[in-house]
Amino acid sequence: MNTNFGQAWKMVVASSDIKKQLKTLSELLQGDLDFHQMQSSYASHNFHSFPAKFPPQLPHVFIQNLTDVGEIVLDPMNGSGTTVLEARLAKRIGIGLDIDPLALKISQVKTCSLKPLAVYETGLRLLKAARMMLDTSPEIIENYLQSRWDDETRQFVDYWFLKSVQRELASLRIQIEKIDDLALRRFFDVVFSGIIITKSGGVSMALDLAHTRPHRVKQVLDKNSQILFSEIEESQPPRSHWVKKYRSPFEEFEKKLKVNIRGLQEITSLPVYHILSDAQKIPLKDNIVDLIVTSPPYASNAIDYMRAHKFSLVWLGYSISSLSSKRSEYIGAESQPRTSAEVLPAYTQSVIVDISSLDKRKGMALERYYSEMKRVLTEIYRVLKPGKCAIVVVATSILRGRNTQTHLCLADIGKQLGFIVPEIGVRNLDRDKRMMPATLQNNSESQIQQRMHEEYVIGFYKPA
Repeated sequence: MNTNFGQAWKMVVASSDIKKQLKTLSELLQGDLDFHQMQSSYASHNFHSFPAKFPPQLPHVFIQNLTDVGEIVLDPMNGSGTTVLEARLAKRIGIGLDIDPLALKISQVKTCSLKPLAVYETGLRLLKAARMMLDTSPEIIENYLQSRWDDETRQFVDYWFLKSVQRELASLRIQIEKIDDLALRRFFDVVFSGIIITKSGGVSMALDLAHTRPHRVKQVLDKNSQILFSEIEESQPPRSHWVKKYRSPFEEFEKKLKVNIRGLQEITSLPVYHILSDAQKIPLKDNIVDLIVTSPPYASNAIDYMRAHKFSLVWLGYSISSLSSKRSEYIGAESQPRTSAEVLPAYTQSVIVDISSLDKRKGMALERYYSEMKRVLTEIYRVLKPGKCAIVVVATSILRGRNTQTHLCLADIGKQLGFIVPEIGVRNLDRDKRMMPATLQNNSESQIQQRMHEEYVIGFYKPA
């Protein structure tokens, strides 16, 4: 009798706790998730441009309300490390997974602990040595450039970078690669990458790198508006998006160094772990994570991270062929799936069938995306502790005029796996910050603008 009463009482208490946790999660998801007019460049959040970042306030609000100091916060699709940096600032243990080598490097640097003065002095010495090498030992730089890449990568570099820019970048790379301290070398790698992949400008002949749609300019002008490079015929009136001002890598490196130094903090709180890993195979034990906050890629490669990241990764030692191979592994890629399709819920399958009826290739890409996301959510369920939450921030895509209904499909898949989904929050986007569009004018026919106005914050709760 007493044993039965004790078991019944435990069930009542457990049920009460679940209701309380679900109520808290629902209230957070119903709150203001826009965070417009809020400063997002504090700490090291602005170390490097990255497309479609969510504001740091978003993971912050869930970390503060759903975890305690010392607990584990995971982002299995880490990107530039917004979640794990917020976890560290809040004295939680952060774990970030990603298969993009540049994303992981950026996140490592944003969460490291370095002494700002020592880093700045090293940076100035590095710059001085690079400038001196360019003046006194140009043959070393030329040898470096000639031996650096295979033919395909060499052609890519020659197409996108002026020779004078290549020489300055090479002299910087030679100095950076001499640094023995791994954390310090990573820091300067990110500074270096940050002068190539920028929201505006950058030292390559590309525009629109920050939102992954690069196109090469037809003309480059120096500071005095003298032509350094031109493919514009005399009969063609130059257009603004054809022309770019020359930027010296040395000068841009010094500017970016100063910006990043201001964001450095000597963080002494709990550690952050970074793992080069696929979110479909999370290398963690069962039931150990206290909170997950993540944002998966768009379906059908709508934002092609590698298209931009390769501009700096080729300088960091990667070949074009290796990066193309890596790109095909990304969730949301349009290439053929590496594994068979998963059994998906009826609603999700109906969305796939609808798009497949209009475009079989797009339908196959969407089926791959939802199959891969089912494997990700399965892993999230496995590593999450019972009674804990996962927050997944998504936006829909428009394929052949049809909405992929990503938020509803992922919620559907989550329920199939055993999650409770009490609420789906809505974020109204500040599109200039989130998507970094190429134009400020509204265009109802533009697919990228059709999905720029809002995104969805799905709350998954793993029952206790």
